[in-house]
Amino acid sequence: MSASELESIWELVSRVCKSHPWHGVPIGAEAPRVITAYIEIVPSDTLKYELDKQTGHLKVDRPQRFSNICPSLYGLIPRTCCGTRVGALCANRTGRSDVIGDGDPLDICVIAEKTITHGDVLLEARPIGGLRMIDGDEADDKIIAVMKGDVVYEDWQEIDQCPPALIERLKHYFLTYKDIPGSTHCHCEIAEVYGREEAYEVIRRSQEDYLLQYPSLEALLTTQT
Repeated sequence: MSASELESIWELVSRVCKSHPWHGVPIGAEAPRVITAYIEIVPSDTLKYELDKQTGHLKVDRPQRFSNICPSLYGLIPRTCCGTRVGALCANRTGRSDVIGDGDPLDICVIAEKTITHGDVLLEARPIGGLRMIDGDEADDKIIAVMKGDVVYEDWQEIDQCPPALIERLKHYFLTYKDIPGSTHCHCEIAEVYGREEAYEVIRRSQEDYLLQYPSLEALLTTQT
């Protein structure tokens, strides 16, 4: 199959079908410095929405049990996966040998001055750091980014420029959003807050993990039967 034929197939698919937010949307040509983010939750949401990985539609996961409100835009980075390489990085940084990737797309928190009223939107963002979160024994990193072109936050380059109070709010949300009422067991832990270069490394590894987990459409289309 020639490159022009393959391009025509991509164009036809994009015209008649909505792209799957995880598999069908490019991460962006400038990744990891500038990346596409698919937003699932906005700060005004009192329900936890998440991408239905089978259909590509945004679905209700559950009502928030308490006053758990995410303090930023929250979603995923297309064509990434927290697999072997992300898990190995987490294990190396934390000294834990039992950590593996959770197999999900890499999560992202996007700080923006403008109000976005609902999820199921795409935007461009610049990573400035991240939270190294471990859920049980699975790496579940949260990249922290600013919306590209944001009037207030565009100049932020590193996580140190983010107010400590906002980082604490993000940490509190992710440490409590899965809690069961009455339980004294903390399901998640945040091993560290890291900067921009480490966020880049996590994103690169998640891209590699994705390519290992999911063959590209080009490979599927050009497979000889």
